[in-house]
Amino acid sequence: MTNSPTAEESSGPAAPRRGAAWPALLALVLVPLIWGYNWVVMKSALTYVGPLEFAAMRFVPASLILLGALAILRRPIAVGSLATVAWAGILQTAVNTALTLLALRTGPAGRSALLCYTMPLWAVLMGWIGLGERPGRTQALALVAAAAGIALVVASSGAAGNLAAVALATGSGVAWAWGAVITRRLMVRQRMDTLAITAWQMLFGGLAMWIAALFFPGRPTTWSPYFVFALLYEVLPATAVAWLLWTALLKRVSAGVASLAILAGPVIGLASSAIQLGERPHGLEAAGLCMLVLALVLVGPLAVREARGA
Repeated sequence: MTNSPTAEESSGPAAPRRGAAWPALLALVLVPLIWGYNWVVMKSALTYVGPLEFAAMRFVPASLILLGALAILRRPIAVGSLATVAWAGILQTAVNTALTLLALRTGPAGRSALLCYTMPLWAVLMGWIGLGERPGRTQALALVAAAAGIALVVASSGAAGNLAAVALATGSGVAWAWGAVITRRLMVRQRMDTLAITAWQMLFGGLAMWIAALFFPGRPTTWSPYFVFALLYEVLPATAVAWLLWTALLKRVSAGVASLAILAGPVIGLASSAIQLGERPHGLEAAGLCMLVLALVLVGPLAVREARGA
């Protein structure tokens, strides 16, 4: 990936002024922190609620909050290509989150986070094919380091690893990458409003989860102080704030670089699960964590340059 604009950006309308880059730069810091700790919150919350119900409780209220913000700010609520926005939202929110929560029911939170974050591997390939965003030398090195780190984590599970949990967590990464590439294409080619596209994606994804929960109900919801905290954390910082910042990042940074830049998320997820849940990495898993940190160090400065110079 080079630092020059993509073909779509060069031929499209004028890029936003540089001062508008702050949401993308903020996303590089806040999104990994919020989503990293979110793995522990989701894992703990599943003792009180079914996975599909929890996903619906997360995205529908968050989408209504963002739609309300659009109305208050008097910004256009309608978006073009609504069917495409809906499909991207179902992939990024519904399918991704559902597979993640199902994986968390049987696998450790830290390992599930890492497998979900195979997303950059798929995003680079899909972005190259679908958007013509050819990976550059630094991005390729970061990609190799990330792939090696994830492979070490998977290998570390050995006979104790749950194959179903591994497949579900990896599938969530594929769905997330597919949705991210579609969203990136919409943001670059059609210049859609960041707040509007985020709100509609969450609404479609949340409604899809409600429908799925009707056909495949989980355990009855048990209300407790921790579950209330978990639900508030999911709706506000982990969904309304973080997904909005993530969409802003995709608007200014290529899908592959954006995906690699938030690799701090699973690192924080591993650390949080070790502290709060006692799931401490060791051996090959610890080595894989080091490789992910290396990938982050390689791609972090590249993501900052792209965000500032979009």
